[in-house]
Amino acid sequence: MTCGTGDGDGGSGGRPRPEERPGDSRATFSPLLEDSAEDLYEHAPCGFLSTLLDGTIAKVNTTLLNWIGYARDDLVGRRTFSDLLTVGGRLYHETHFGPLLRMQGEISGIALELEAADGGRLPVLVTSTVKSGSDGRPILIRTTVFDARDRRAYESELLRARQQAEHEREELKRLNATLQQTLLPPALVSVPGLDVDAHYHIASPDKVGGDFYDLFPLAAGTWGLFLGDVCGKGAAAAAVTSLARYTLRAAAVYDPDPVAVLTNLNTVLNHEYNGDDPRFCTVVFGLLTPDAEHGGFRVTLAGGGHPPALLLRADGSVGHLDTPGGQLIGVLPDAYIATTTVHLEAGDTLLLHTDGLTEAHTAANSDDDRYGDEALLDFAQALAPTTASGAVAAIRDLLDTFGAGVEDDTAVLAISVPVPPPAGEARR
Repeated sequence: MTCGTGDGDGGSGGRPRPEERPGDSRATFSPLLEDSAEDLYEHAPCGFLSTLLDGTIAKVNTTLLNWIGYARDDLVGRRTFSDLLTVGGRLYHETHFGPLLRMQGEISGIALELEAADGGRLPVLVTSTVKSGSDGRPILIRTTVFDARDRRAYESELLRARQQAEHEREELKRLNATLQQTLLPPALVSVPGLDVDAHYHIASPDKVGGDFYDLFPLAAGTWGLFLGDVCGKGAAAAAVTSLARYTLRAAAVYDPDPVAVLTNLNTVLNHEYNGDDPRFCTVVFGLLTPDAEHGGFRVTLAGGGHPPALLLRADGSVGHLDTPGGQLIGVLPDAYIATTTVHLEAGDTLLLHTDGLTEAHTAANSDDDRYGDEALLDFAQALAPTTASGAVAAIRDLLDTFGAGVEDDTAVLAISVPVPPPAGEARR
């Protein structure tokens, strides 16, 4: 829309003349215009003082005098600016403030403390400039002082809040570490004829992870083992982890068949977490039985959506020991459980792991460069043959190389059949 200028308004566009405007600005600002420069100086909302080049106070305003409780005659010609500072402030003024001011001609926003007449302290922010004469030679120093009590109180409160937050974070870390320990076995049981080892790598001390593992005795001559990963982190995941661990152990005592054990866990999780917040896990359960006839151990594994185990043979060969088709535990009322059986001979090692290892980033800030199953297979190939402790130690070192690239907790569990010493060494 276009606005016309109207007729006969002298080109003013119909706007009222200044003398016709309501609330004439001259009347509004009159009190300010009548304010004297001297009054503005004396009662400004900040402190002003002027000093000679040696620091002797030549002029000071009423605002600053009121703040520190001195009379004008106590300071002018009698005291220097640094005399008003605390001991630490005087030292800083002599070693930093003064030299910088002389070199630069100006210094601003320096936090200092003034010592009042009653001994109290006033935190201030100080800005000083050097005034020069017509010949360019410095003749005096002008200083502006701002009351920083509110700012100091704010900074102190901010520091207190930060310290409190750090304290609470450290306390949370301790609580998380304690809770995490309750979800893991204090020590793996000793299995005659087997070497066993495990490791739990925590990705973040601020959150409890959902990985778990265990190795425990069942009926005479058999042992159970499991390793799993609950979806999510934090207290909710910890609750599922605890439920899964104890359900697996109880179910294995009742019926150690691996399929029956995971079916039992699936029923429990599906029943408990089938509402608005469904929870599930991947898990592999194994039954260990010594092979009295051929030596070594017979291992039957049942898998529910878990990454495949690695089998490192004594002859140096390596392969995935997969349970194809095994479904996530807790999602469906009747999950399909896949099984596989393997015979471990002397020098063989079985390695189970959670996906925090294979999903780790191998390069900083990379969303695509995941470590992956094939890289882990190549890594295992370079290790074989090895022992349980050797495999776990190598995985620990590998995780350390990823640094912050390990975004999820990682659990590893390894079992191996030791190679018996030569007959001559055994007799010695």
